[in-house]
Amino acid sequence: MKPTALPTSIDQTAELLARADYVAERSLATAVFLSLKMGRPLFLEGEAGVGKTEIAKVLASTLGRKLVRLQCYEGLDVASAVYEWNYARQMIEIRMAEAEGASSRESLAQDIFSEKFLIRRPILQALEGDIGLPPVLLIDELDRTDEPFEAYLLEVLSDFQVTIPELGTIKAAEPPIVILTSNRTREIHDAIKRRCFYHWVDYPDAERELEILRRRAPGVAERLSQEVVGFIQRLRKMDLFKLPGVAETIDWSKALVALDKLALDPQTVNDTLGTLLKYQDDITRIRGSEAERLLSEVKAELASA
Repeated sequence: MKPTALPTSIDQTAELLARADYVAERSLATAVFLSLKMGRPLFLEGEAGVGKTEIAKVLASTLGRKLVRLQCYEGLDVASAVYEWNYARQMIEIRMAEAEGASSRESLAQDIFSEKFLIRRPILQALEGDIGLPPVLLIDELDRTDEPFEAYLLEVLSDFQVTIPELGTIKAAEPPIVILTSNRTREIHDAIKRRCFYHWVDYPDAERELEILRRRAPGVAERLSQEVVGFIQRLRKMDLFKLPGVAETIDWSKALVALDKLALDPQTVNDTLGTLLKYQDDITRIRGSEAERLLSEVKAELASA
């Protein structure tokens, strides 16, 4: 896709997202617009499957930017996230220098700690992006990392730079578009949040979820879409271990189409709960009479509409 100029209004931002079939509420479009307009990182928090990661993908696609993704995990360190030295090549260089009789340790150290031996990981790649077309940097599921890594990110988020002791400070000529996400499995430190615009991405209401289905699963019959959304909206009011997100709504709808279903029935719901719920305790609780009760409520509501 060709590079596109940044949106100049909230409405344009919503249209930009909709162009990639992302149906955003106005508050989310406002947060995205302000982040783009003011060059500030955007911190998105919410339950898994509500579309946080998708925001970064959509922005990269619609703006014609490269997406640089850092998938966070426990134990993530600077060597995996920012940079590390190519130790194998450095050792070869040292052996060659010794064979050639090099005598100056200082000159050798300067040589092996030069940029040609530097391995650039996602954050450094994003900071060194093309001038005029900086990438979208996605720092995904930050809550999976440890606090020391959060502390390291403070320089990146506030000054868009990293410090490499052997080379000095590397600063972005033009800051990347930065999106951070968290599923809130733990609290992120306030110092991170202060450097970002913040938005809580919630589950969509029925109207917006139905529109999402029309865009992301256009092959689903309208009646089936209404029943699916009504059923899932009721599930989200229950005390389940993991409530279904929008991703599960889309997956379940597509699974029903693959089964040639035009409407829900109790047997089909019971047989396909594994595409909707991801924990056996939740499936056991819903399967059977509870699923039939929820489905009856949905059909009765649609019949009276």
